[in-house]
Amino acid sequence: KERAEAQQSPREPPPPPAVERSSAGPGLWYEKAAPGDRRLGKVVTIAKSKKFRDHHGKVLLEGHRLIKDALQAGAVLQTLFFSTVEHLKELPEAELKRANLVKVKFEDVKSWSDLVTPQGLIGIFSKPNHAEMSYPATQLTSSLPLLLIGDNIRDPGNLGTILRSAAGAGCEKVLLTKGCVDPWEPKVLRAGMGAHFRLPIVANLDWESVPSNLPAGVRVCVADNKDPGAQAETVSVSRAAGGAGSAPGNPKAPAKSKPKAAPERRDEEGAAGVCVPELAAQYYYENWTQTPVAVVIGGETHGLSSDALHLAASTGGKRLVIPVVPGVDSLNSAIAAGIVLFEGKRQFLRRHKQEDERQKFPVVG
Repeated sequence: KERAEAQQSPREPPPPPAVERSSAGPGLWYEKAAPGDRRLGKVVTIAKSKKFRDHHGKVLLEGHRLIKDALQAGAVLQTLFFSTVEHLKELPEAELKRANLVKVKFEDVKSWSDLVTPQGLIGIFSKPNHAEMSYPATQLTSSLPLLLIGDNIRDPGNLGTILRSAAGAGCEKVLLTKGCVDPWEPKVLRAGMGAHFRLPIVANLDWESVPSNLPAGVRVCVADNKDPGAQAETVSVSRAAGGAGSAPGNPKAPAKSKPKAAPERRDEEGAAGVCVPELAAQYYYENWTQTPVAVVIGGETHGLSSDALHLAASTGGKRLVIPVVPGVDSLNSAIAAGIVLFEGKRQFLRRHKQEDERQKFPVVG
């Protein structure tokens, strides 16, 4: 009889263990992960996938500074994994109250962390939308009519460093075309040191949509390693490592040729090159900031694309050449970006100072 009853009413599964919740202050509660809790590992593994980031709109941030910068800029925190309650006291309380807080063992954080010295703090955020962010007031007041366009920058460390330089120079915006590494990849975030939350970054753009993201009257220049003495030769897509920022040190003044179409040529491997316009070249320290300007930085392997050169030609842009000692290879793209962007900043600030002086002491005729 008992056996028949058991067959008729199958046994229900045991209820899940109660979640242990603790208080970290008025209105601030967190739960303690039970032994064997696999949420942290699962969430970290998934959040590191670009496919998942794009599909679910989530990104992973690690470390106190990066998480604090994100919260202050208005990024939405979904889940925060932390190893000690002290970490919570260092973050904005109002934002923490809206998130799911989970206390885990430091060993668990360490096993999933990408940092050499983990801080015991990992946050899962909604993927930030640059149009909805609140960037620091100091960044906005220091912003210049200077933009950066990334062209096939595929190395995460280089892109992160470039974004950091763009924020430091006071760039108005960064545009990243398709072919660039995802700016929300963990390695890019670490190298960016918070730059993602200091200026707008518009990623995954087709070249056709780049102009609509640029201000009116902008001039697009390209940082390149083309020998300024070779401008009369056929111009093809740059193939040097970095694709930006160095010339072989030819002392000859850069040619001032007008943009014109170049015939098709074949590269070293025999593949047909793309017809691209010829651009006038000048050294990077010469004046090129008369109007709002966007600087294109090429990638590490393929350098500048034909799309970048066409865009520059259509706006009257130029090649900005960083002369180096003869025989030295082209500069790393991140180094070239830093040199050109901070030179642009110097030129803009000098012009602003001169305009202020003219207003204070007008020339009386």
